[in-house]
Amino acid sequence: MSGLGGYRSTVPQGDQPLHPARRHNEGTATAYTRNRRPVLLVYSESHSDETVAVKRELQIKDWGHAKKEALIRGDKDKLRRLSH
Repeated sequence: MSGLGGYRSTVPQGDQPLHPARRHNEGTATAYTRNRRPVLLVYSESHSDETVAVKRELQIKDWGHAKKEALIRGDKDKLRRLSH
C-alpha cells in the first residue's frame, strides 16, 4: 500500500533479492513510488514458479480497489461477489 492509500502489486525479481516494498522505501525502485512513501506490505503470496507469479500479479493489477481490499482482508465472499 502506498502512502496515498493506493495498492500496487509486484513480483520480486531473481536478480533483485530485496522485497519490492523495501526497495521502494529505500528510494531504489521506481520513481512513481519514490514520491508515495512509505510503502507498506499488506498482502503477499508465494509461488514456486515465476511464470505463475507474474500471471497472478497481472491478474491482481487488473482488479479494482475494492476487490484488492477484499483479497487483503481475506473476505472470500466479497471477493466472489466482485468477480461476477
